[in-house]
Amino acid sequence: MKRVAIVGSGGSGKSTFARALGEKAGLDVFHLDRLFWKPGWVETPRDEWRAVQRDLVARDSWIIDGNYSGTLDIRLRAADTVFFFDFARLVCLRRAVWRSVRNHGKAIQAPGCPERLDLAFYRWIWKYPKTSRPVVIESIATHAHNARVLVATTRRDAASLLET
Repeated sequence: MKRVAIVGSGGSGKSTFARALGEKAGLDVFHLDRLFWKPGWVETPRDEWRAVQRDLVARDSWIIDGNYSGTLDIRLRAADTVFFFDFARLVCLRRAVWRSVRNHGKAIQAPGCPERLDLAFYRWIWKYPKTSRPVVIESIATHAHNARVLVATTRRDAASLLET
């Protein structure tokens, strides 16, 4: 396991898992939110974003956490391991809201991007099972042919995957 993609709904614990796995495996961890968002919550332009991802996956080893379905193909084709965090929407929504409240005003997702209550983000989490989840599943089936795919549906599953 040298090239790891971690995908799933916002609030599912991808970043926390990525950090723990990175420490355990001795791999560099890249959080896509930190790379995508510019100060003031400004998005990276699409062409530049694809180039950033191609540069990341060209490395010998990595852990990359985040969704960004427009570039999922790049990561999945290059990954040898994919962790799919398929948690219940209420769990993810509760975690995301709590993170926003707990870290309000702190730039924890990306430099210059303070945490805030973000209704559009919460709406995306709520709709994730019907809108984004099918895209992720299809992308894994289409692009992750050479990867071992591991699915966690609960925190206990994720902890177990980390231990093994």
